[in-house]
Amino acid sequence: MGDIRRRGAAVVGAGALMAPLALGLGAAPAQAASCTTQTGPYQKKVEKFLGLPVDGVQSPADCTKIKAFQDKHGIKPNIGYAGPVTWGVMDLMLKQRAVGNNPNKDGRCPTNKGRIACVNLTLQISWIQDGSRLVYGPVPVRTGRNGYETRTGLKKIYWRDIDHVSSIYDVPMPYSQFFDGGQAFHSVKVSMWNPPGSHGCVNMTTTTAKKYWGLLKKGDDVFVYGRKPGT
Repeated sequence: MGDIRRRGAAVVGAGALMAPLALGLGAAPAQAASCTTQTGPYQKKVEKFLGLPVDGVQSPADCTKIKAFQDKHGIKPNIGYAGPVTWGVMDLMLKQRAVGNNPNKDGRCPTNKGRIACVNLTLQISWIQDGSRLVYGPVPVRTGRNGYETRTGLKKIYWRDIDHVSSIYDVPMPYSQFFDGGQAFHSVKVSMWNPPGSHGCVNMTTTTAKKYWGLLKKGDDVFVYGRKPGT
């Protein structure tokens, strides 16, 4: 989030760093040790995703690998438990990979607007297209958490600030391109799969945010649709 003041106008931003993507809040068992010995409800699916032997029984090797995945993506508690949040992130990754190079297969993002940035909240992906031609992406993004949802609909980029800093959360929002009040594309230094999500902004990796900065300009269209899991 950030306050935007330009030519006397003030706009309250909404998209700072938050922990992301709550794809199902399930209580993992209480555990004093750093790695749990308990088998989770998604054990087999998690084992398969991580390339582990699929036997559905927690092992020290399983826990180490699951915990490493949780640490990488900021999933809590990070005790190696194959619970709903961990599997939710993995399941989303699989769905994103299945999109391939045809993110607008369903035709939801308009093809009659020229260059447009599309955001599919359901799959947590974004891309840029020009008519029906894919220009860049699809790439994973991190959108608003429950209560701070990224607003849907057709919008336009109305202000850009390459070095924006949120005045509300006092965090940097590099490569900010604002398209709906304080909601913007911008880069963050957390995993795109870090639950539960942003404060409304469309978070991106630095690489993606730089590409969007170079490919988009003030006045370009943005179309946001779908519904983020867990919101």
